Amino acid sequence: MSSSSESLRINNHDRTLLTHCRHHDPHSVYGWHPLDNGDAVLRTRQIGAKKVELVTKCGKTREMEPLGDDIFGLYIKKGGSGGGYGLRITWDNDAVTDTFDPYFFLPTLGELDIHLIREGRHERLWEVLGAHVREIETENFGPVSGTSFAVWAPNAAGVAVIGDFCGWNPNQYPMRSLGESGVWEIFIPGVGDGDVYKFAIHTQEGWRLDKADPMARRTEEPPRTGSIVTTSTYEWNDDQWLATRAETDHLSTPISIYEVHLGSWRQGLGYKELSTELVAYVKEMGYTHVEFMPIAEHPFGGSWGYQVSGYYAPTARWGSPDELRQLIDAFHAEGIGVIMDWVPAHFPKDDFALGRFDGQAVYEHPDWRRGEQMDWGTYVFDFGRNEVRNFLVANALYWLEEFHIDGLRVDAVASMLYLDYSRKEGEWLPNQYGGRENLEAVQFLQEMNATVHKLHQGVLTIAEESTSWPGVTSPTDFNGLGFNLKWNMGWMNDTLVYFSKDPIHRCYHHNDITFSMVYAYSENYCLPFSHDEVVHGKGSLWDRMPGDAWNKAAGLRALYAYMYAHPGKKLLFQGQEFGQVMEWSEARSIDWDDMVGWEGEYHVGISQLVKDLNELYAQSPALYTIDNNPEGFSWTKSDDAQNNILSFVRYGSDGSKMLCVFNFGGSSHPNYKFGVPESGMWKCILNTDAGVYEGANNLLEQEVAAWDTGWDGYEHSITLHIPAMSAQFYRWES
Repeated sequence: MSSSSESLRINNHDRTLLTHCRHHDPHSVYGWHPLDNGDAVLRTRQIGAKKVELVTKCGKTREMEPLGDDIFGLYIKKGGSGGGYGLRITWDNDAVTDTFDPYFFLPTLGELDIHLIREGRHERLWEVLGAHVREIETENFGPVSGTSFAVWAPNAAGVAVIGDFCGWNPNQYPMRSLGESGVWEIFIPGVGDGDVYKFAIHTQEGWRLDKADPMARRTEEPPRTGSIVTTSTYEWNDDQWLATRAETDHLSTPISIYEVHLGSWRQGLGYKELSTELVAYVKEMGYTHVEFMPIAEHPFGGSWGYQVSGYYAPTARWGSPDELRQLIDAFHAEGIGVIMDWVPAHFPKDDFALGRFDGQAVYEHPDWRRGEQMDWGTYVFDFGRNEVRNFLVANALYWLEEFHIDGLRVDAVASMLYLDYSRKEGEWLPNQYGGRENLEAVQFLQEMNATVHKLHQGVLTIAEESTSWPGVTSPTDFNGLGFNLKWNMGWMNDTLVYFSKDPIHRCYHHNDITFSMVYAYSENYCLPFSHDEVVHGKGSLWDRMPGDAWNKAAGLRALYAYMYAHPGKKLLFQGQEFGQVMEWSEARSIDWDDMVGWEGEYHVGISQLVKDLNELYAQSPALYTIDNNPEGFSWTKSDDAQNNILSFVRYGSDGSKMLCVFNFGGSSHPNYKFGVPESGMWKCILNTDAGVYEGANNLLEQEVAAWDTGWDGYEHSITLHIPAMSAQFYRWES
């Protein structure tokens, strides 16, 4: 055997590993390699090739020698092609392809990237992992276009990129391992925007798993599960919005959120159409923010997005990533913030996604007592693992930076905080101190919030947290979790219990409607009537109101007025703004027809009230500037359970005052006396009983003078007519 043939030979061990896609360093065999004598060898594997030729920088070709297993080699005298070379491949059908060799190129991740990944501190993880179209400069051929791929699979025996560009054959593009980091990497020339790919992961146990890219920024439309190489060409137009946002103190500004499931607001609309229709509607209704139910890719539409398979990819159901950018930009152009539901608590077990990613527990905790949420049939992230925590923190930053999201509503926080959440005895592991608190999850939430607020001032983080965990909205510097707002689930539950009762029985539940003020300042709260309250057999809010259609409408109007008057930010789910009759389903559009037909007048009136409430709220500092301080609220009537009457005053930081009066009973009171903090005139600026809202249209005095007669602890008092099942707001004028 000649010395050149001997140099080209691949030893049996390497050949076996390559053949079974279990080689940690295919670049050490394939590609161009200098020899000690100044010569070089070149090897390439081209599945299905009849002939492979080396192409030099001056266009000359040299045919390569078949080495078996579709591998071709060439011995190069004196110098060779260290500055780059091309490959000309002739296939069995005589078609010819000119390309470059993936195994010529150096890793696209640097040592600092690897160091930060291992420590869990790479804040721009999406820029180094996943698929990225790029050009790499070569000495002989100039810039070579292609796509770099990198994936974290620490337990894999071998990893390959597969796709249409290689006939989905894992033997064509095996990746190299970048040491103990667990990252595998390759640059493939010629692969570009729009190409579909996956990672073929070969496990230590000998199985092959074809996995979607955890860092994919675009996916095929479900039920297909491929990842797509993508680049963005979108040019943002919201610099002024972002600058203003960074200077905004959200706690002292009005926040009224419209929660939307994009697929069912009006079925058939994608991101592009929604950027016109939904934006115009939210603007017309006067909301300050819109909240998207989860828009990251998810395999099952019936999960509403709460079982995520692609954390870095907007769902392809409604369009492309750039079309989503256009939708968000359109909201910003109208002065409307965009919040998205974010789901870091758990993920589904679908074979193509994160679960058992390299054959072992990687993203999830390996012990089922911490790594599975049995009620939901999902895996739970291993919050104590650096790389997993990095994956999630970087994901939060990704949506803020790449999509200009203005807020993250974090789903199911309670399930993260408690190790025994929805678990029976023996189904959970205590922490190192024997407690039920998930210390790693606490650390993750603190890190996420601190990092988000450090890098993106003015971005909201909102916790859906249903327990009394202390300090959810306290700063991380004071050992709080660091959220801006927390959903007030106690207020929501108590309020709906109260309103579900017939007015004649509400006197026995008066504490349900007043108790929220006992703890109103324990956290910074958002008052939510979300999708969770109109699904799973709970019925709609309309359906929960007692009585006939007129009384249901009156009840909803009073409920919404009470919500907008109560301290805390506001959230209504789609359809609630007009009192949708039927329970919500993602399988159909919300019931716009409710606003036409024989009952339509009531729903039009509810819609008009919500629109007016949003406008009044945004224009009334008394309703929002002192939301989180007892100085912003005082009861003027809290103990009249017999008549189902409540009243309180809201105070603004500008000295403004608003008297909010509620009659949740079935009887009107023409001459009801209230104590008030100021003499002078109090002007009626909202009456839910007005004809414009399809109420009884009882005539009320538009201005009422306060007398210097003490009442209920106040030095002044007024006498009002308060109709049955209604609410009135009176603004102090002088």
